[in-house]
Amino acid sequence: MKCGFVAILGRPNVGKSTLLNQILGQKIVIATDKAQTTRKRIKGILTDEKGQIIFIDTPGVHRPLNKLGEFLLEEAKVAVPDADLVLFLVDGSEPAGKGDKWIVQNILENAKIPVVLVMNKMDKIKNIQKAEENLMSYKTLFKENIPVVRISAKTGRNKDTLISNILKKLPEGEKLYPDDIVTEENMRSVTEEIIREKILLHTEEEIPHSVAIKVDKYEETEEIDRIYATIYCEQKSQKGILIGKGGNLLKTIGTEARLELEEIADKKVFLKLEVKVEKDWRKKEKLLEDFGFKSKDQ
Repeated sequence: MKCGFVAILGRPNVGKSTLLNQILGQKIVIATDKAQTTRKRIKGILTDEKGQIIFIDTPGVHRPLNKLGEFLLEEAKVAVPDADLVLFLVDGSEPAGKGDKWIVQNILENAKIPVVLVMNKMDKIKNIQKAEENLMSYKTLFKENIPVVRISAKTGRNKDTLISNILKKLPEGEKLYPDDIVTEENMRSVTEEIIREKILLHTEEEIPHSVAIKVDKYEETEEIDRIYATIYCEQKSQKGILIGKGGNLLKTIGTEARLELEEIADKKVFLKLEVKVEKDWRKKEKLLEDFGFKSKDQ
């Protein structure tokens, strides 16, 4: 039996979380078309008769602009050294860019870990020659030949081929998790992520990147879970937008999050949200720690 850790690495918005959800056949990480949707490493566990793959979904790699950005970059970097394999996920509908080159030169070349180049969004390319040109632009970033798998994370195209390639490169070993476990995430962190996803979907410009979610209290009973959470933003004007006219937007965010949480928990959920201003929280290390942005062992 094969068993090992696989880090999913790439620039922001190339489809890392979409791919992991597609592979697992269920949603365990939030996925939107906005950069920085993923802020923390999240484990997704796939188990079948051939083995167990522990995927590590990482934040998109980009040049950090503040303390939060530094944390996101570190989250991606630290997932690599202890992994048995790295999936370098790229947007195959575009040629390699400076960000892809930076990842290869600053993370992958020094890691000495096997890499599979995963060309995502191939369903967007109709021109075969263009697809080959894009592929070559990525392959030339590496000094040696590396395996390539072309996929569509959105449709699931070539998902089985990718899993087969992963298993070939993992070491022999016993399973580390029971068969029915697909993630280590607890309901508090799941709640925070789902609330943030609804904000990402309903807001624009700087607001999605300026919010942090903290569950203040989670009371669990057999019949109902009662959850009290705070949405933190950086400016008073952002608070007004998040609440919306007559509280409409906050109500929409809360309702959508509650309904999804009820599906996950398979019972009633009471969700109470409030919005607070915490100026420049993304630049303050202590606040980042309070909001859960601190390194953890893989």
